[in-house]
Amino acid sequence: MTSSATSQQSASGEGSLGHVIFIAAAAAMGGFLFGYDSSVISGAVTGIQKHFSVGSGETALVVSSALLGSAAGAMGAGWLADRIGRIRVMQIAAVLFAISGAGSMFPPNIFTLGVWRVVGGIAIGMASVIAPAYIAEVAPPAVRGRLASFQQGAIVLGIFISQLVNYALNQGAGGSPNDHIAGIQAWQWMLGVETVPALIYFLMSYAIPESPRFLISVGRMDRARQVLLDVEGEGSDPDARIAEIQQVMASEHKATLSDLLGGRAGLQTIVWIGIGASVFQQFVGINVIFYYSSLLWQSVGINASNSLLISVSTSLVNIVGTVIAIALVDRIGRRPLALAGSAGMAVALGLAAWAFSYRHGTGTTATLPNTQATVALVAAHVFVLCFAFSWGVVVWVLLGEMFPNKIRALALSVAAAAQWIANWAITVSFPTMSDWNLSATYVIYACFALLSIPFVYFCIKETKGRTLESMG
Repeated sequence: MTSSATSQQSASGEGSLGHVIFIAAAAAMGGFLFGYDSSVISGAVTGIQKHFSVGSGETALVVSSALLGSAAGAMGAGWLADRIGRIRVMQIAAVLFAISGAGSMFPPNIFTLGVWRVVGGIAIGMASVIAPAYIAEVAPPAVRGRLASFQQGAIVLGIFISQLVNYALNQGAGGSPNDHIAGIQAWQWMLGVETVPALIYFLMSYAIPESPRFLISVGRMDRARQVLLDVEGEGSDPDARIAEIQQVMASEHKATLSDLLGGRAGLQTIVWIGIGASVFQQFVGINVIFYYSSLLWQSVGINASNSLLISVSTSLVNIVGTVIAIALVDRIGRRPLALAGSAGMAVALGLAAWAFSYRHGTGTTATLPNTQATVALVAAHVFVLCFAFSWGVVVWVLLGEMFPNKIRALALSVAAAAQWIANWAITVSFPTMSDWNLSATYVIYACFALLSIPFVYFCIKETKGRTLESMG
């Protein structure tokens, strides 16, 4: 694309920004469900343990089972999106979210609960891939970073709402997740409420257009032209954009796993970088805060109600950090945010590790001295803030942008699957590691935050302001 065409597209993209914002927000509803489903389990986990009389090992398997489903959903989403379209994949994910919420509300045993969590995990994996890919394909380059950030914004909003709902249900039931509301335990309500946003997501998917790139790939040129005109404004040249997309697609074929191969390391370098970014995002331990928040704070002497209130406050900080990232990602770029966040996370995690080293006792008898308890709480909030304004947003933006067109959907699926596998590894290992040594566990997370700094500096290229067709 010529520079004049790019300028024209940028200007026209701003002119239709309201319409594009609606489209991106509707697509990002999958991210809301992603965040809600991922995090809601944190408030329910102690209730599940008591209801089914299970220990930390079984609990870890139930919590982490959704993540294995997420890896499977992420792997299949790109392939499916290239064959039936982005919108249809969103609708399938919405149905799976609803089924998972209803099933998780009334599980007869711990095994069945795990199965329903896997179903929800498949939906999470699909949503994690399809929303950033769809938004990247619909959004004009001038605002793509901000709109792609809607995915993470929706995720953190879903996390916050789930924690708020958990706290409200817990208090409404009498202060314990095993107390009842209308004859049903609070933890069951926590898991079942998900069916409401799932229905909203399904209905909203009918209000947004199919990706113009997919429409072109199946020969629906008139519809693609109309979508491009709608999202890029009256002053744009949709025929020129179609020609540009067709030129890129002419040298493409439906991507297969063999297209990702290359080099001595088995996969193309850019695919490894995507996998690396996904793994680092999880190995700093961010989801310990959201999956095990209640369990974490109760393990250092904070009661159930207050631990859920802390979960709400960290989720609110998560939203603030994400808003900062949305405001800055297209102004200062992806790499500076990632580097600043890595440094901040390393410091915060180090302070948390120091504070947790003063823990005395185990289980309900555990305590922290007042000074260390204050440091741990502040460090946890700083850690979440630093993650939210950097890696929380930047990784999803990059994964939607960084890959060449011919492998984008499939490579994004592979990178997202790696993210879910890394997430699973952290989630399934935390209860055992925290029982072994909570402080050392946080030292390990801090080391990964430090290692992410050279990874970004040497491996990540800036994508700010570039068209998807220029990604090589």
